[in-house]
Amino acid sequence: MSDLDLRQSVLDELEFEPSLNAANIAVAVEEGIVTLTGHVPTFAEKVAAERATARVRGVRGIAQEIEVRPPGKHPTADDEIARRIADVLRWNTAVPKDAVKVSVSRGWVTLTGQVEWNYQRDAAEKAVRGMAGVTGLFNNIAVSPSATVSDVRGRIEKALARDAELEAAGIRVQVAQDKVTLEGRVHSLYEKRAAERAAWAAPGVRAVEDRLIVS
Repeated sequence: MSDLDLRQSVLDELEFEPSLNAANIAVAVEEGIVTLTGHVPTFAEKVAAERATARVRGVRGIAQEIEVRPPGKHPTADDEIARRIADVLRWNTAVPKDAVKVSVSRGWVTLTGQVEWNYQRDAAEKAVRGMAGVTGLFNNIAVSPSATVSDVRGRIEKALARDAELEAAGIRVQVAQDKVTLEGRVHSLYEKRAAERAAWAAPGVRAVEDRLIVS
């Protein structure tokens, strides 16, 4: 696929994504690397644009340069954003009570703390993305180890085999303490992301090194 055709496919996917208004997003493509520019009103839409782009076959990489511009002339104060996030996390059943701390600076949110599972780490991030006034997010929540190396590898390999989006035969899994390394080949950036999600879903995983090649 040529860069011109790939650019059109990305634009079509952005327009098709229901959670995103792509009117102010521009797309450039060079050798399969997609650069997204422009602006959206929420951080959630910025994330949605990147995920929609990753779904397009032929995309080898993404440079995310979209700016978040909250609507209105007066941005929400940092202390108010922090207060809202603390309330949302407290009511989220997937996030352990008092496990996550929040700080906010000029709309950029930093999450810290420690949880047992990566889905809990992800749940905290997802709860924050769409909130008014949030312009960026650093997820520094740590995942504490809770399983053996062999258990982690086995869980990941089974998850890869179950996933209809993946051809798991081309993926090799290595586990060293709490770090997972993925090697091999996949057919799209979307498959690459799906393999990463499967690795992060195992208990105690603190780092995933993705060496998968899109071909």
